[in-house]
Amino acid sequence: MSWLIDSLTSSLGRKVLMALTGLFLILFLAVHLSGNLQLLKGDEGRQFNIYAEFMTSNPLIKVISIGNFFFILLHIVTSVILNRRNKKARPVGYAVSPTQSTWASRNMGVLGFLILIFLIIHLKGFWYEMKFGSVETTDYDAKDLYAVVKAAYSQLWYVAIYVVSMAVLAFHLSHGFQSAFQTFGLNHIKYSPIIKFVGAAFAIVVPALFALIPIWMFLNS
Repeated sequence: MSWLIDSLTSSLGRKVLMALTGLFLILFLAVHLSGNLQLLKGDEGRQFNIYAEFMTSNPLIKVISIGNFFFILLHIVTSVILNRRNKKARPVGYAVSPTQSTWASRNMGVLGFLILIFLIIHLKGFWYEMKFGSVETTDYDAKDLYAVVKAAYSQLWYVAIYVVSMAVLAFHLSHGFQSAFQTFGLNHIKYSPIIKFVGAAFAIVVPALFALIPIWMFLNS
């Protein structure tokens, strides 16, 4: 664990940790989305339930899930340390915002905090119910998590929170994606436009597809 302590106590190490954990979570979002899109198949959740059963019973996936929680926590801790360091280095804010900075880049801490609140609500509604709730089992020997999701997405307040949270996630990703690559020195006249385009596309498409799922299920409930 000495490498982790050294990383958290050095400026460069904290930035690298932030970038690495951020890229891992970006990859997780893509995989998570591919699974959630199965909710739209129109088969009463059969494929989604089979997918969820595999993801919660496969030993390798379980290890990856534990790692995912660890990286989320590490990302949050590193973010808090970096924000405190930046505020300490510059106790008085800029009278005029730097021209090259975006609104998202100046408010990553607030955006991250809002995402954390959403994660807590989301985990309580789904992960907690899956682990400790009384979820019925289907005739194909898988927990009927589709029923849990369908019940949640039939509530307008939850759908509204989900959609707003995805908008917050989009702003967070719009800066975080590019920032991660810049940390690794990939800020080059040849590659930067490509990274910027891919980052912008990811920040729009992925949260939009996530938001589409509860909207579609609410309208069809």
